[in-house]
Amino acid sequence: MKAAILGGTGVYSLDGIQTIEQTVKTEFGSVTLKAGTGQWEDLYFISRHGTDHSIPPHMVNYRANIQALKELGIDRVFAIYAIGSITTVVPPGGVGLISQFIDVTQGRINTFYNGGDSGLKHTPMDEPYCRALDDKILVAAEKRDFPIAESGIYICTNGPRFETPAEIAMYKLWGADYVGMTGATETALAREAGLHFAAVVYSMNWAAGIQENLAFISEDDMGHIKNSLTDIALEVLFSDLGPCRCKDK
Repeated sequence: MKAAILGGTGVYSLDGIQTIEQTVKTEFGSVTLKAGTGQWEDLYFISRHGTDHSIPPHMVNYRANIQALKELGIDRVFAIYAIGSITTVVPPGGVGLISQFIDVTQGRINTFYNGGDSGLKHTPMDEPYCRALDDKILVAAEKRDFPIAESGIYICTNGPRFETPAEIAMYKLWGADYVGMTGATETALAREAGLHFAAVVYSMNWAAGIQENLAFISEDDMGHIKNSLTDIALEVLFSDLGPCRCKDK
């Protein structure tokens, strides 16, 4: 069984796990990732923005990343996203699962199926995330007394600019709880690829206009969240998922 962790802003490595750099060539481009060694030889890690945070959200090669995971034989993925809080479902410093998403990105390639040689497929998105993985995450978090909101709606904007207060007010009316710039694109491709995919957010600040002060969390708080989520991911990714509908999609 092979698994992967996808990290975003603030999650550029897996502390305490020995890895080696590996490059996977796909039809969509080459992907450089970290492969675990020893006890964690079946674990892989991709930093979607690069380890130096040099790749903006609208320029991430999402198709290559997901295709590389498929070609490596990876079956399940734990994705971590930094977000801004729109509601109190996940306030700054908080953590939560994504249960649904709204996609307002523009001009991105967010499918493997463009017709022609790639064919055409309409992938269901009624359950974008693996419920079996989500359940395992919540149990593992409770065991560690690490609160995780069990559901929330993520709205995906194009970036790299931040949103205006007027946009955030509109997204709140639409029902969004948190805002980010990468989650919807990655999720859609992961679902097309048939992966068991779970998405966890952690809030760095209030979204624009929600409060007068954006209130960015401290580096110490980010470190604690990163370490806790890594610990939970390692337990969950290599556990028995039991019955799961992902492969029926």
